[in-house]
Amino acid sequence: MFRRFETMTRKAFYSSSSSSSPSIQAVYDLSKKTFTPSGTPSPSPQAIQKLCSLLDSIIPADVGLKEEVGEDDRGHGFFGLNRLNTVGRWAQPITYVDIHECDSFTMCIFCFPTSSVIPLHDHPGMTVLSKVLYGSLHVKAYDWVEPAQILRSTGPRFSPVRLAKLAVDKVVTAPCETSVLYPKSGGNLHCFTAVTPCAVLDILAPPYDDAVGRTCTYYHDYPYSTFSTGNVDKPIEKFEEEYAWLAPTSPDDLYMRRGVYKGPAIQI
Repeated sequence: MFRRFETMTRKAFYSSSSSSSPSIQAVYDLSKKTFTPSGTPSPSPQAIQKLCSLLDSIIPADVGLKEEVGEDDRGHGFFGLNRLNTVGRWAQPITYVDIHECDSFTMCIFCFPTSSVIPLHDHPGMTVLSKVLYGSLHVKAYDWVEPAQILRSTGPRFSPVRLAKLAVDKVVTAPCETSVLYPKSGGNLHCFTAVTPCAVLDILAPPYDDAVGRTCTYYHDYPYSTFSTGNVDKPIEKFEEEYAWLAPTSPDDLYMRRGVYKGPAIQI
């Protein structure tokens, strides 16, 4: 998973690992039974609910994170910062930890300093379960409007924009239930902004894979009123605050580093 973000990052960081736990092992075992490399057939709602229930019980200690640490360190979970190298929180990286990756799914953790952002991005053909382990996170998410509504600009500097509908716009605070996005619903395109230092445990199934078209694309969202369709859809116009035009972009300011999982070992 990290290699999809790595091209956007400015530096990397490595840690060390440790011993075994039933909680995260159970999440791995059930994920292995639930997901396939192709993503088909789609997992049943019952299977997803069972996995959500298991994730709901996961606490930071189950994956090697500390709940009670200093304000400056907490966005980095168990990694911390060398006090001599401490920088302003706005310049601190998000830390990515790969717990497990196989052809069927990725299990990973993102540790956010306050105000850090993973920009709006998609999960093509993927189901993603997200569990906020500690702290507060603002989630803004969209789903594509179907059939696709695309506007192509005549200017060489502008990308085509595609219409999307707002699915989620809220702050999630731990302890909380696991959220799920699907290939065509639940907010498949989302943006995460840390309201406080926080950490998120993700399961992405199947993983990103450029070779089969599951490429991570970043987007900028424009208010619906930014672009004129020339043939205004009256129902959409009436609720235009629920819609946005999305354009592909490159997140030059995404600042992420890698850490090594220090939680209980997974028995494969």
